[in-house]
Amino acid sequence: MKRAAKTDNHASTRPEAPLTHDVFNQVPPLTGHDVSADPALVGGVKREDADWALGELRTLGTLAGSARAQEWGRLANECPPVLRTHDRYGNRIDEVEFHPVWHELMAVAVGHGLHATPWASPRPGAHVARAAKFYVWSQVEAGHGCPISMTYASVAALRHTRALASEWEPLLVSRNYDFGLRPAAAKRGALAGMAMTEKQGGSDVRANATKAEPLGDGTYAITGHKWFNSAPMCDVFLVLAQAPGGLSCFLLPRVLPDGSRNAMRIMRLKEKLGNRSNASAEVEYEGAVAFLVGEEGRGVRTIIEMVNMTRLDCVIGSAAGMRYGVTQAVHHTSHRKAFGREIAEQPLMRNVLADLVLESEAATAVMVRLAGATDKAIRGDTGEGALRRTALAAAKYWVCKRAPAHAAEALECLGGNGYVEESQMPRLFRESPLNGIWEGSGNVAALDVLRSTAKEPETLDAFFTEVGLAAGGDHRLDAAIREAKDSLTDTATIEYRARRVVEGLALVLQASLLVRHSHPAVADAFCASRLDPGRGLAFGTLPSGLDLDSIIDRATMKIA
Repeated sequence: MKRAAKTDNHASTRPEAPLTHDVFNQVPPLTGHDVSADPALVGGVKREDADWALGELRTLGTLAGSARAQEWGRLANECPPVLRTHDRYGNRIDEVEFHPVWHELMAVAVGHGLHATPWASPRPGAHVARAAKFYVWSQVEAGHGCPISMTYASVAALRHTRALASEWEPLLVSRNYDFGLRPAAAKRGALAGMAMTEKQGGSDVRANATKAEPLGDGTYAITGHKWFNSAPMCDVFLVLAQAPGGLSCFLLPRVLPDGSRNAMRIMRLKEKLGNRSNASAEVEYEGAVAFLVGEEGRGVRTIIEMVNMTRLDCVIGSAAGMRYGVTQAVHHTSHRKAFGREIAEQPLMRNVLADLVLESEAATAVMVRLAGATDKAIRGDTGEGALRRTALAAAKYWVCKRAPAHAAEALECLGGNGYVEESQMPRLFRESPLNGIWEGSGNVAALDVLRSTAKEPETLDAFFTEVGLAAGGDHRLDAAIREAKDSLTDTATIEYRARRVVEGLALVLQASLLVRHSHPAVADAFCASRLDPGRGLAFGTLPSGLDLDSIIDRATMKIA
């Protein structure tokens, strides 16, 4: 006999839960677009000999704009790396464990050649194409760009020692992402990191105390510590240490050719403001085996090749963050209503949005120009190399300095929604100060400009030749160039005034590029707002009479 089914005698009398409200006036997610559909980026790529890469850039941009890739970025930051110092049996392993999405992000970056691939390409514009891809993919997630950037930069330093370059460069330029600690001979691809900073020194690397003792077979034993070791899960590192001949640069692999782990101990991972997806560590070396790169006593000169390349990526990363922030701000305010109409149609918000676009476009324009100068300098153009020497340090100072203020203003455009983690704007804000600190904080970058112009006057000549190409294009720019030149004449106070001097140089460089190459509305508004001594200091203080429609439209993403 079947049992009767149980019934709820009260079901028919229970009232339905009332609907308290309808959900409306909420902004749809910004997905299904091509992140590379950026007029400032595309125009620059074409000018700098990399138009052949536009198809690859669109493919990557479409992936970057997908909901899948954006979810990778979210998870990589919500599930940060974990240090495993020992295995279950008590053996020291010093391994860093990542969420699977980290490896997805890395595989895309390596597979698309965002790391060291341009070094293997004879094609003009290869470094520009790589910079454009790095800019696009960084808008998905910034943290994994650290090992990608250092791998790119490491080749420049390694080429000081041909034998090391011939061994490691094929692995570093490979498009195979091959995670895991194994000897170089067992790897299909490798990643590089760096370790310069120590507890007592910070930017003053000459205060480093780590020792390098020659072992008599061409190798050295490294003993000491590093306060910041970027991306300690990499296969090989460039390390500064004191050799008998002075501060020197060394290549230190994680795994030795016989398969044993090198004596590099990861003490802990840093708890950082942002960049949470990426591991940054304190390490100790207990007689770790390393190989000399360059000559003893010339470590700073050797590793500065790497630093200059990563400084370029600091500019690219900050420009990418600005672009991400302003596209989110324009998208949100274009879909959200207040006081009877879209927020983006409110006059004051239009002022803010247009101002954010100007800052973003100027950063993108100078980023692509510096990538072009880098590409040409690597191919032997001394004039472009001289321009890069001053312009890169000036842009590193200014673009990276502007990023936090830009991120804060873009976040504010979303109101309270922007302060909530789900919007991803807090992640952008936390990330925004990093590039201003990495590879020399603001003061270091500003003083580097002064040193380069004093010791190498040809770099200043190259700089003013470049900005002079826009002469006569805007009277405000002409006046600002004269003022920038005058600011360099009082050498007695120039170090005290370094930030203001370098700000002026960076602004005339950005303005000259916009006057020559950007939409006339962008160039006009930038010169009116950035080169006017009486300008407002906050975003959203543009003067009247500007073509804001044309400016804002350049940050409006088209959803597929």
